[in-house]
Amino acid sequence: MPYTIDPKTNADATSFIQLYQPIESAVIGMPPLKARGYRPLKMTFGDQLKALIFFHLEEHVSAQHLLQVLKENDFAREHIAPEEGIKKSSFAEAINSRGLEQLMYIYQNLQTQAVSVLPKEHADLGDLVGIDGSLIDACLSMYWADYRKGSKKAKVHLGFDLNHGIPRKVFLSNGNGAERPFVSMILSPGQTGVTDRGYQAHDRFDQWQEERKHFVSRIKAATKKTVLKTNEIDPDSDIFYDAIVLLGTSGVNQTQKPVRVVGYTVNNVKYWVATSRHDLTAEQIALIYKLRWDIEIFFGWWKRHLRVYHLIARSEYGLMVQILSGLITYLLLAIYCRKQHSEKVSIKRVRELRIKIQNETRIANRPKACPNPGPCFENHQILNCYAST
Repeated sequence: MPYTIDPKTNADATSFIQLYQPIESAVIGMPPLKARGYRPLKMTFGDQLKALIFFHLEEHVSAQHLLQVLKENDFAREHIAPEEGIKKSSFAEAINSRGLEQLMYIYQNLQTQAVSVLPKEHADLGDLVGIDGSLIDACLSMYWADYRKGSKKAKVHLGFDLNHGIPRKVFLSNGNGAERPFVSMILSPGQTGVTDRGYQAHDRFDQWQEERKHFVSRIKAATKKTVLKTNEIDPDSDIFYDAIVLLGTSGVNQTQKPVRVVGYTVNNVKYWVATSRHDLTAEQIALIYKLRWDIEIFFGWWKRHLRVYHLIARSEYGLMVQILSGLITYLLLAIYCRKQHSEKVSIKRVRELRIKIQNETRIANRPKACPNPGPCFENHQILNCYAST
């Protein structure tokens, strides 16, 4: 029997149903979540997913805040919360110990749906993936999140589809986790990873080329370059350097495979970029690195407006559940904004959606008009008479 999630499709939840609709096809073929013992689940996976999406959509600041809203808010109580409600202990158990496999399945299927809806930009530059890491402040009880003495942090490693503007592969590590090894895990052969200077590693440049994974990576200006060939430069462009080189010092850290280095100037700042892409112009290489800024914009928007880093879990498992649910919420918003408004995700449209959801609930909960105006009017007069005496 195919797995389905009941969205509680009442007439007064139209906007939330529109947002949630892609989930219905994303769960097809998903492995079901089953109780580990004989007792039924207090919170089904469908309940868990809706609660997490609602948490991010409505900018709740804690699990306690969310649970209070699920209990007291008309919309949340009717359309999000389990029918019998949910206690703090049951919610914590669900978030920290189950649902990760199902969330990953949905996340991957939603990516496919988003790609089919969103336009592909810069197709002439190939499949571009911005790669970066982002730190999450953790509490001291999160012993696994090593960072430095007296401080705990976790780190999200993300691949961001620069052509479609959506998140892709994601990994979680402690705050001290090295970022460079995740490039090979994020990229697929033929894709081009776009990274900042923190990812410069000459042995990795060799490895990525062996794996047929391209890169456009900013490097330090002082990096030693052994020139093998120079490329012609347009004197009227911002490009001042274009050559095939070996990076690093021979016998120490020199690349075994040649790389292309492009130097260019933007607002009097010089940029040096190493790449394995020889099929593009130097100007196109500069444009690709400029597009890397999109992942920075995504992280800032995602953290600020969906409250992804307000912890509702302490375990590594639970934090990954929270991160995935935040990414799923973003994908749902990307699909919704494209279908409903032919636009990219924006806080304006998210706020508009939040207001529509609340307005629909208020309208549905208004007292219905009296079907028989005559008697109702008479009764109203009688009540007014009693009120005035």
